[in-house]
Amino acid sequence: MMHITVWNENRHEKENPDVQKVYPDGIHEAIRSFLTEDYDSVSTAVLDEPEHGLTDDVLDKTDVLIWWGHKAHEEVRDDIAAKVQERVWNGMGLVVLHSGHFSKVFKRLMGTGCDLKWREADEKERIWVVDPTHPLTEGIGSCIELEKEEMYGEHFDIPVPDELVMVSWFEGGEVFRSLCTFRRGSGKIVYFRPGHETYPTYYHPDVQRVIKNAAGWAARKAGERPVYGHHPEPLETISSKEEDE
Repeated sequence: MMHITVWNENRHEKENPDVQKVYPDGIHEAIRSFLTEDYDSVSTAVLDEPEHGLTDDVLDKTDVLIWWGHKAHEEVRDDIAAKVQERVWNGMGLVVLHSGHFSKVFKRLMGTGCDLKWREADEKERIWVVDPTHPLTEGIGSCIELEKEEMYGEHFDIPVPDELVMVSWFEGGEVFRSLCTFRRGSGKIVYFRPGHETYPTYYHPDVQRVIKNAAGWAARKAGERPVYGHHPEPLETISSKEEDE
């Protein structure tokens, strides 16, 4: 059975009454709730738990980690970020949402600054599907329209994505690469842009559908892991070795 862990720093919900009204049980619980419609095993973890809720036991059973963070990126311990990075290399899927672009985990995996332009002005956003054949867009029409969202604008300082699946247009005129995929080691990564904490974006059915699709697409696949390191036994006889004997 596939297991999903939803991670959230859970700070805005505690400190900002406007966010509390939108997500009274936390962004992580809102995401967990709709994921359980499609998946049987979904848990949550937050920043202020021991080891940020990402103990070895939790990560060992996690096939896909969903990450939301914003104001407390620097509070994430470096050793925990490195541990998550290694788990992705070894096959754990990672879905990074909205301002998680600036998380230690995402920046480590991208190898770039992951910076961008932003503006909060209650702008309309249309997220256009540019790859309708991709599994991430299953169940989505030509675009997702959000009445109000925070603007993210290019240039987005990430490596060229392995796949560019959706692109946003904002009422103020900016565009943004909003749904991208990457592969790092044996793991698959999805970045999905929308989800500012003061807007009810994670209640939108199409946004929920993309995140559900992303969890399924990024999930760890069964199979043998690649073999690395010293490999003393050759597959065939090496002629120079025979001569030495």
